[in-house]
Amino acid sequence: MQLKRFLAAALAAAALCAAPAHAVTLKWAAQNDVITLDPHSQNHATTNGIMQHVYEGLVRYSKKFQVEPSLATGWKEVAPNQWRFTLRKNVKFHDGSPFTADDVVFSYGRIMQPQGTMQIYVAGVKEVRKVDDFTVDLILSGPNPVLLRNLVDFRVMSKAWSAKNRSENVQDYKGKEDTYASRNTNGTGPYVLKLWEPEKRILMQANAAWWDKIEGNVTEVIYTPIRSDATRVAALLSGDVDLLTDMPTQDVARMRNDPKLKVLDGHEVRTIFIGMDQFSPELKYSNIKGKNPFKDIRVRKALNLAVDREAIRRVTMRGLSLPAAIMVAPGVHGHSPELDKVLAADVEGARKLLAEAGYPNGFEFTLDCPNNRYVNDEEICQALVGMWAKAGLKVKLLAAPMATFIAKIQNFDHSAYMLGWGVANFDANYTLFSLVHTKSTGAAGSFNLGRINDAKLDAIIAGINTETDTRKRDAMLREALTITRDQYYYVPLHHQLRPWAMKKNVTTVHKADDRPESRFARVD
Repeated sequence: MQLKRFLAAALAAAALCAAPAHAVTLKWAAQNDVITLDPHSQNHATTNGIMQHVYEGLVRYSKKFQVEPSLATGWKEVAPNQWRFTLRKNVKFHDGSPFTADDVVFSYGRIMQPQGTMQIYVAGVKEVRKVDDFTVDLILSGPNPVLLRNLVDFRVMSKAWSAKNRSENVQDYKGKEDTYASRNTNGTGPYVLKLWEPEKRILMQANAAWWDKIEGNVTEVIYTPIRSDATRVAALLSGDVDLLTDMPTQDVARMRNDPKLKVLDGHEVRTIFIGMDQFSPELKYSNIKGKNPFKDIRVRKALNLAVDREAIRRVTMRGLSLPAAIMVAPGVHGHSPELDKVLAADVEGARKLLAEAGYPNGFEFTLDCPNNRYVNDEEICQALVGMWAKAGLKVKLLAAPMATFIAKIQNFDHSAYMLGWGVANFDANYTLFSLVHTKSTGAAGSFNLGRINDAKLDAIIAGINTETDTRKRDAMLREALTITRDQYYYVPLHHQLRPWAMKKNVTTVHKADDRPESRFARVD
């Protein structure tokens, strides 16, 4: 009854927005909600997955993750540090206003504002310069081998709409700011966002004025975040939901055997890991005063050695994970099976290292963990607490919904934290530049929340950013991934496998970035 009331309320509220005639509705559920509607605020996969329906970039991905034209119809390299993009004409924002070069220039200035976390998608771009109403030049700080792949998630906003609604500035999410743009949208994309009730539902309807054609037949999307595993599965089994992209591992076999359903298998280019505060002179929430144990490589190695990744794969993840030794997953350029060989758990070795570091009795710290974002996130953290306890570490678990959790860790209010990192451009430097490079006010180190500071790694990453010789660049990627692994700057846990379940009459394209695109979906 509780499930029926929940879904009935969601669908009734969605129906308040007038649906197009003969609407074909895709009812999609997953475990967590978007955290903002501001496309330049938070580099959060679920948020980006919904925003791609509404906002567009100069380029986009095809079904096979090849770069293809979107708001730009073409581009050419005028000089090594200058790329010229020809913009698509006769494109309208959802409010009916025209798209021009001014909107691209404005959006670049906006995404670069330091309170957002999306600068990675314009990394290496010094300036966007208007040539005429439908031509812009991107002025680069140097050659950029992944420029086009980065630009997929550089979403273009309307300059006039942002000014009209006092949204020229990016929302300060970690400062708990709300703006018009964080609650409303105005893109050029294939779907118009009609309703967002946080933690309840999102309704999107097909944009009849879109410049392109929807490849599938879905004209209405109802997205419902359902935190409870049991409720989410029950919604699919009862037919109240068409597509489920967050499948509880314990229910996958049952869904495979249900004649009303089908399961679409695929891996995800996302690595789940633990970060540690390696910056503060004194570790927060610890019984060790006057110093920070995580500054010591022996302690970081001990945390890694105490983790039984195979047990997590077998028990917690029911086989739906790949144990990880490095910070990028298979499918990401730079990944190597040789580098990604996981050492067996060694609790005694961990105890010995802690004793050598001066902590024979271990020490206390907190572990911040989301409880509605990644597959079995809180359960994994609970398992880690038990594994670390065997090595003498006393860990207090602090689990919270993603929206609360992410603001807390972005404010560096933690000892250690779980995070998952998906590689949007399928290149390992996306991870290195965001998670390992010394933190700055821009894209560099934007999610280096443990504040790692390694000058040698910074120099290698800077070289990777501009190296166009593939062999040289691959060698630098390998060196940087190896150093990150061998310095134990993180505790990589596993790379997620990501099956999706759906009704038999639903067809869609599995996406390794875990972002379903409704324009490719059919409901027959």
